[in-house]
Amino acid sequence: MNDIQTFVHSTPFREALRNKYILITGATGLIGSTIIRCLCALNERIHIIAPVRNKQKFDTLFGIVDNRVQVIECELEFFDFSQVGKVDYIFHCAAPTASSFFVNHPVETVNSIFGITERILQFARQQNIESMVYLSSLEVYGSGLDDVIVTEKMQGYWDPQDVRSSYPIAKRAAENLCHLYSKEYNVPVKIARLTQTTGAGIDPKDNRVINQFSCLAANQQDIILHSTGESARPYCYTIDCINALLSILIKGKNGEAYNVANKETYISARHLAEFIRDHFAPEIEVKLDIDPYKGYAPASKLNLSTQKVEDLGWKPQYDLHTIIKQLIAYYHEIG
Repeated sequence: MNDIQTFVHSTPFREALRNKYILITGATGLIGSTIIRCLCALNERIHIIAPVRNKQKFDTLFGIVDNRVQVIECELEFFDFSQVGKVDYIFHCAAPTASSFFVNHPVETVNSIFGITERILQFARQQNIESMVYLSSLEVYGSGLDDVIVTEKMQGYWDPQDVRSSYPIAKRAAENLCHLYSKEYNVPVKIARLTQTTGAGIDPKDNRVINQFSCLAANQQDIILHSTGESARPYCYTIDCINALLSILIKGKNGEAYNVANKETYISARHLAEFIRDHFAPEIEVKLDIDPYKGYAPASKLNLSTQKVEDLGWKPQYDLHTIIKQLIAYYHEIG
């Protein structure tokens, strides 16, 4: 993949990763799988441990994998992490991601996010690891931060009486737990608050707007908005995200959170649909068909500050036009 080669030629962390043992949860998700592909491509004798719920899914996704990837089929909620032996770094990427799951299974959402994070933090403490990154979400900011530059110290509002809040509130609680383990037990854990991140390899059924809209444009189909499209946020391409996560892993401060986004891509869902139409599929239309039962997060405008992660030396390389171009090419490739 061209994306992986771009990473290989651009990452400044070869030496820091050489000969390391790296535990990656969520290995069949977009971020986890891209981390694995990137690390394998570096060819720096990196040993990867990937506990997964479904090994067949992993094998289908990766095909023949480097023999330095140790795949363990297990339920993360009950897995004895001490089985994996030596670990230097941890990327904790595992979490439910579908809004429909948050709404239909809110208890399982909370238990999965908080419970698994606690087990991994306990393991990290016992192992005396070098560094860990917990992948959180911009959803932790909630609502009420419209029209301001959102730094990591700000907090918005989430309604605890709304089942859709199960995801962001659990993410907030897991972030707090990471901070507490850092302060009380000196666990070297950092928090990455990811905006919507996308790239080649995304599940074609992924329901986030940038993926839906790009897929529709690739197939010359009209883009239909089921909300007003007022929500606005920046985006990030996978390779930029992986380099940001490595920057946080190697250079970040323990117990602290870092926004990960390309601030230049900030745009509303409505304007994103129009941007994709105008630049890539002028024959299609953008239509409104409001559906209040889709389980979408409440409308919010989260213009994330990325100064903290940029201060670590990270800079995104993929602008909005390039992100959409890469996505549409990917959808054409997979048919």
